[in-house]
Amino acid sequence: MADQQLPTPVEWLDARLGILKSGAKKDGSGGLRKVYPEHWSYLLGEIALYSFVILILTGIFLTLWFKPSMSEVEYQGSYSLLKGLHMSEAYASTLTITFDVRGGLLIRQIHHWAAVLFIASMMVHLLRVFFTGAFRKPRELNWLIGFGTLFLGIVEGFIGYGLPDDLLSGTGLRITNGMIQASPVIGTYLNFFIFGGEFPGDTFVPRFFTVHVLLLPGLLLALITVHLFYIVYHKHTQWAGPGRTERNVVGFPFFPDYVAKAGGNFFAVFGVTVLMGALMQINPVWLYGPYNPAEVTAGSQPDWYMGWLEGSVRLFPGFESHFWGITLSWNLIIPALIIPPAFVTLVALYPFIEGWIVGDKREHHLLDRPRDVPTRTGIGVAFITFYSLLWIAGGNDLVATHFGVSLNHVTWFLRFAVVAGPAIAFWITRRWAISLQGADQARLLHGLETGIITRSPEGEYTEKHQPISIYEAYSLTARDRVMPYELEPDTDDNGVRAPRRALNKARATLSRFYD
Repeated sequence: MADQQLPTPVEWLDARLGILKSGAKKDGSGGLRKVYPEHWSYLLGEIALYSFVILILTGIFLTLWFKPSMSEVEYQGSYSLLKGLHMSEAYASTLTITFDVRGGLLIRQIHHWAAVLFIASMMVHLLRVFFTGAFRKPRELNWLIGFGTLFLGIVEGFIGYGLPDDLLSGTGLRITNGMIQASPVIGTYLNFFIFGGEFPGDTFVPRFFTVHVLLLPGLLLALITVHLFYIVYHKHTQWAGPGRTERNVVGFPFFPDYVAKAGGNFFAVFGVTVLMGALMQINPVWLYGPYNPAEVTAGSQPDWYMGWLEGSVRLFPGFESHFWGITLSWNLIIPALIIPPAFVTLVALYPFIEGWIVGDKREHHLLDRPRDVPTRTGIGVAFITFYSLLWIAGGNDLVATHFGVSLNHVTWFLRFAVVAGPAIAFWITRRWAISLQGADQARLLHGLETGIITRSPEGEYTEKHQPISIYEAYSLTARDRVMPYELEPDTDDNGVRAPRRALNKARATLSRFYD
């Protein structure tokens, strides 16, 4: 009996989730003998996975001694410079872990470095997926899952950063509290929901602790599991090359080859993280002291992954409006509540935007070289430029003091750069990628330069070229071109005007530009 035709939305989901046809195996293999391709860039996702495992292991250790309480106590621990000072029980227990628990400082620093590595490796992994086109059908939903994992990882890291209740983390939380309260209508309600009352209050550490050790790790574990399941179901993407097609996977079996390599990679990541925790100091909370709302740390900076949000707030001019007794702080609403969510949403939905523009409905299992898709590569570099400039703006005061320049000059330069920089970066990158395509074409036609100069009987000097190998030639020519979207006629055969004419015109224009 032939397969029954599914409704279009159901067919779209099934092609990506495999709910109705889960028994089918696309590459004819499965289980322990499933084949995985070999390339160094695939290690980026593995580093994120291994860092998450390290976070779970070290987090369990820290949970045994950390006391998530805002109750005030008098510190009588080993660190003499703070002895006798009144502080929260959360900060006191952090000092106890650091100075009085055997190996406590090492575990704390491993945990913090693993969190930094977890987020950094996810970001670089997503960049690899973006620039190689690994997000295309049927992996759009897996892109969203990966992006959601990154978002939750950042939230998890920020909440963990605030748990010790030291002066530096308290300063960051106070800034966050101001951003939340700036939300029109719901700001006050969100503030009470998150902090349990006026900041700092007495309940935010227990609330943050519950979310940090129970809720978010569970969500992260679920997303990572689903992410890995879809990698297995859809099979791993691979680079174009001899013998590699859209219907096969060239590589090594899961067992024993991939298992052995994965085990070695895990211990390598674990060892490097331990070395970083042992030799590189991070977040020395004993130097900052307990949080006091009347104090602020000069030159305070959040963890690097939150720097771009703070930079957005620092760059935006300060102005506000008053309507019927309500104050709208545009200097917080626009840079903190509009620009970052809009940017994140644009990046998250990019696979669907590109798919709509080019109209490509085929499945893709071979990766693109970034130079072969110059417009996408330019867009990616523009995203990076925008993020990086905001990140630099998050430390505009440190830039000014370290380089001896005016803070106002730094701020005004970054205000213009954050607008013009992405456009300039896009244009340069796109032209660079097109030039690299031309270089590949010349290499394919003429071969490699040998440096050997010959002279013809007529006196002409030429350089000998050595032909490239058939394998390299295949890699250079294995490019999947997508034809631009063609605009349909204004009317059909019966004279009926085509619907969504303006939208289709815009799509055709974008498609030609994208090509």
